[in-house]
Amino acid sequence: MSKSPLSPQGLYGALLLVPAMTSMSIANAATPSDLLGSYRTQSGNAEADPSRGQQFFNASHGHEWRCASCHGAVPTQAGRHAVTGKSIGPLAPAFNPERFTDASKTEKWFRRNCNDVVGRECSAAEKADLLAWLLTLKP
Repeated sequence: MSKSPLSPQGLYGALLLVPAMTSMSIANAATPSDLLGSYRTQSGNAEADPSRGQQFFNASHGHEWRCASCHGAVPTQAGRHAVTGKSIGPLAPAFNPERFTDASKTEKWFRRNCNDVVGRECSAAEKADLLAWLLTLKP
């Protein structure tokens, strides 16, 4: 006999899931400054350098693509994927409030994009430098 979602057992089980789901959402919720702090901690609390971040963004790293290949030379404006032509919203958080607000999503895109641009996963220091630079870009 299955438990009805409205039965005491079904309701109790559903209530047990609420804190777990809330914890997951909070764990993924972030601000760009929170993520910058996390990357700095992961890199041994090294000071993030916006000028290194800008240089990283524009460098080829020995591969065909640069970050700017898709995100545009000016990350305050929309870019376009180099292969698919798909529009990509501005990368700088001040110009796109959704950027760097979900830690899981940020890590997913760093993994993919760093592999394309650098040929490996980016280090925490590289992520911190890049994010520090993007945070200096204001309207």
